[in-house]
Amino acid sequence: MRLAAMLAVAALIGIAPAQAEKLRIATGELPPYSTASRADHGIALAVVRAAFEREGIEVEYVFLPWNRAQEEARSGRFDGTAAWGRRPDRERDFLLSDNVLTEQWVLLHRAELALDWQKLDALGAWRIGAIRNYTYTPEFHALAASGALKVDWVPDDMALLRMLIAGRVDIAPLDRNVACHLLEQHFKPEDWPRIAAHPRLITETFTSHLMLPKLRPDSAARMQRFNRGLAQLRSSGQYQKLVGGIECRAGLAKAAVPR
Repeated sequence: MRLAAMLAVAALIGIAPAQAEKLRIATGELPPYSTASRADHGIALAVVRAAFEREGIEVEYVFLPWNRAQEEARSGRFDGTAAWGRRPDRERDFLLSDNVLTEQWVLLHRAELALDWQKLDALGAWRIGAIRNYTYTPEFHALAASGALKVDWVPDDMALLRMLIAGRVDIAPLDRNVACHLLEQHFKPEDWPRIAAHPRLITETFTSHLMLPKLRPDSAARMQRFNRGLAQLRSSGQYQKLVGGIECRAGLAKAAVPR
């Protein structure tokens, strides 16, 4: 009764219980890293949410086309956007967080091909499928431009996987988890054994980041809190539970991701 009376008095004089800070984060579809189709909204977004929760901050995700998500976050309409690779043009307009996760870019290949590679320039004997507007690495694009790598350019991930399954290319660089999702959702199980994945990462620099717009005066303090929460996630062991349990029914080998 005493508590009820106190709450009633507080309501009469305009005192409301403290509410958690809530941020609106713009994002886009890239399953399994970010997607409206999963309860946790994807691996990367689950990490972002959990890191903010460590600091008492709630997150609401708004799914948009990727370019629009970045532009509207840049203008300050949203509190931030996630998750993005590090690039100089983004660092000009945004504060970028510590690494949310490292994308697992590996070489997919025809299953009958005994691929054991150390350096990209040793792949010149094989036909490689790739997507022209993807970043990959400067070395990859330089080798392709010089003709040292024989590259067939295709428009998207689905076309790349179709070519690999059909044997029209021997090798295709793609994120392992994205490939698993696409194979499971869009290809027949009898097609899965035709593709294998080498566990070596093409690069360890495909990191993903929360971005907060520099024009918002509260972004710097929020970023400090996010990075602190992210560090706590990693030290507690919760981080590995969020990112380490990705099963692949299509049977692609797990990537050798540095811890």
